[in-house]
Amino acid sequence: MNTSAQIPIVVIGSVNTDMVVKTSTLPSRGETVIGGQFFMSAGGKGGNQAVAAARLGGNVSMIANLGTDVFGDSSINKLKSEGINCGAISRDKNQASGIALITVDEKGENHIAVAPGSNSTLTPHQIECALTNIPNGSLILLQLEIPLISVDKAIEIARQKNCKVILDPAPAQELPTSLYSGIFLLTPNETEAEILSGQSIQNEHSARAAAKLLLERGIENVAITLGSQGVLFANKQNDQLIQATEVSAVDSTAAGDCFNGSLAVALSRGNSLQQSIAFGCKAAAVSVTRLGAQDSMPHKYELEM
Repeated sequence: MNTSAQIPIVVIGSVNTDMVVKTSTLPSRGETVIGGQFFMSAGGKGGNQAVAAARLGGNVSMIANLGTDVFGDSSINKLKSEGINCGAISRDKNQASGIALITVDEKGENHIAVAPGSNSTLTPHQIECALTNIPNGSLILLQLEIPLISVDKAIEIARQKNCKVILDPAPAQELPTSLYSGIFLLTPNETEAEILSGQSIQNEHSARAAAKLLLERGIENVAITLGSQGVLFANKQNDQLIQATEVSAVDSTAAGDCFNGSLAVALSRGNSLQQSIAFGCKAAAVSVTRLGAQDSMPHKYELEM
């Protein structure tokens, strides 16, 4: 894999503290399940992607909004310890830092509830100020745990600076059609792809149909993550299923974030989208064999770049 000079990676998004309970099964509606292990881990889709990219050698900066509480202090210290530039992280005196409550079963599946806190007050103005001095041609990673109006502003500025935008459309929600033309790569999972396209996904064939519908809205490239089946990659030239690495999953939390952060690193080194997606699959397969979000992200020495 190409390891030449890197394009800067700018991650814009959420930073949370995850509180995790490991259980034998996930609770049904109204059910209480007695769990086993409890632990806290740094999380948030933006923070997870940033750590994934930084551990694999990416040149990473983070744009986020945290509270002035102990969770915010801990989150920034964690990101800095990973070698991430945190100069554009702001602090909100009126909002608590984001918290996620996560239950993980013995198969590695999870339930997640998030209190977004200060993530929900990251404003378009803060985005504009933070992106003023980024180099033209940077890679920008976005998710949907910050206000959609701020995501829109980031995509607008990315167009002006000739930056490629990778959008992980999670948590799942409908998007205004005006956003699509500014996205270089959209990386939904099956549920998110169904919501965005209106196409039910049952297999590889229906995933291809969903990808086609999304491409018709102006997106350049689509990568639909299909769990253990791999990733359906499509653009207007072709489509292909890129196989996942088979592993015994322990915790699927942040697997999608690992996929996005690691493929961004591969892209930043001049690799093709197919190569980058395959590398993202490989990294994500490592992450699901460990508990936690940011703590589960693989290091460069664990993967061949």
